Amino acid sequence: MTFSDFLKSGSVRKSSRDVQLARSLLTTAHEDLAFLDTVPLDEKAARKMMSNYYDTLRAIVEAMAVLDGYKVYSHEAFTFYLKEKGESLAAEKYDRFRRIRNRINYYGQNISVAEVAEHAEGIQKLIRTLTEAYLKDL
Repeated sequence: MTFSDFLKSGSVRKSSRDVQLARSLLTTAHEDLAFLDTVPLDEKAARKMMSNYYDTLRAIVEAMAVLDGYKVYSHEAFTFYLKEKGESLAAEKYDRFRRIRNRINYYGQNISVAEVAEHAEGIQKLIRTLTEAYLKDL
């Protein structure tokens, strides 16, 4: 599958570049990360925190896509968007986090505190990398 397959299916649509939306997504993602830093990571919070960390990463990738003039309606399409931008490693990591989040949200899978801590660190690092490379001028 390729990013253009998502365009053909309508899961991604070409739109105009929206700098304001990209700024808003970036701001919201960073505010959400700051909030997550205040929440104690324990067994009760682990599932929701993992989902929320993923959502901050998705918002960053969405901001990138919006700047490139795309409206994306599929979380999976972001994986192929990153690949198309030459970010294969970021795409691989994003897709791994997407699958973890899906197992939690749609299949009721539990996740340990240690796993969330490890994944949160990886997500934060990926967010920093993508922000520096694509969103630093916002």
